[in-house]
This record gives sequence, C-alpha cells and structure tokens, in this order.
Amino acid sequence: MALPPLTSRDVAALVLLLGGVAVALAARALWARRRDRAGGTLIAIDAGAAVTLRSARYRLTGRPDALRRRSDGAVVPVERKRRSAPAAGPPLAHRVQVWAYCLLVEETYGVAPPFGRLRYGDGTEYSVPWDAAARAELLRWRAAIARPYDGRATPAPAKCARCRWAPGCDARA
Repeated sequence: MALPPLTSRDVAALVLLLGGVAVALAARALWARRRDRAGGTLIAIDAGAAVTLRSARYRLTGRPDALRRRSDGAVVPVERKRRSAPAAGPPLAHRVQVWAYCLLVEETYGVAPPFGRLRYGDGTEYSVPWDAAARAELLRWRAAIARPYDGRATPAPAKCARCRWAPGCDARA
C-alpha cells in the first residue's frame, strides 16, 4: 500500500510540530539547569568527578550521585532514582540512604548539611531533613544491621521460591 504524497500543508505542519517539540525539550533542559543552580554549585557527580565518602567512626562508605555546595557553604548530597516518585512520598529505604550520605558529608566536611535531596526520574524532588531525629533513626538502623542474624525470619514457600537470595539463605522453608 502506497502512502499518499505529502502536500506543502503537510510539510508545514510537520515542521511546526518538530519545532514545537524542540522548543519544549530546550525549555525542559533550561528549567532543569535553573533548578540545579538553585540547589547550589555542583562539586561532585557520580558520572564524572565522583567522590567516595568514608567514615571510619561509623564504618560507612558511600558515593552520592551528586554533591552541591550551597551559598551558605553547606554541602548537600543528592540521590537520583530512575523510577517515578512514589505517591506516598519517599520510602524509608530511600530516606535512610540519603541520611547515610548526610552523615558521611558531615564526617567528611565537618559541617552537617541541613538536608539531603532525593530526585526521581519524573522530576519530583524531596528534601530529606537531616536533624537529630534523622540521625537517631539512621544509627538505630545501622546498629540493627550490624547485629548478627538471629534467625527470626519466617520462611514462606511462595516468597522463598521467588527470592534471589534463597540459595544462600539460612532461613529454610
């Protein structure tokens, strides 16, 4: 089946459409750049000048996706997630990761950041406060993870069958 020939009106509409798409993409890129500048000066990024943060005191190591220095001198870690932002807000696992980066920034630069940033693939951003409550929660999780496994897991055949850790797990179904 042959396509009908394009008229000058069709070509003009196509050019207009492509021009609109180009303008929209450029506007989005400019908006992202403006948003990033408002977040502070980029001092490290995982894709380029990555920096690995280490804390001997807490025995933690991490590499945030980006570090930004704000105008007040505070260094803020930024974690990017490819998925869309969850409707209920950032899950605990994402917040704990940002808190760990905040602790590492504090240990490395000697000044606690006021917050960390979570940026999702759909453009949604969250500020994750770094305060005494966040520190206490992070250290509770760290202590719980550091304890030896006590065998409390209740195996479930359906769950265990789909688990990628099943071959090495000591919780037998």
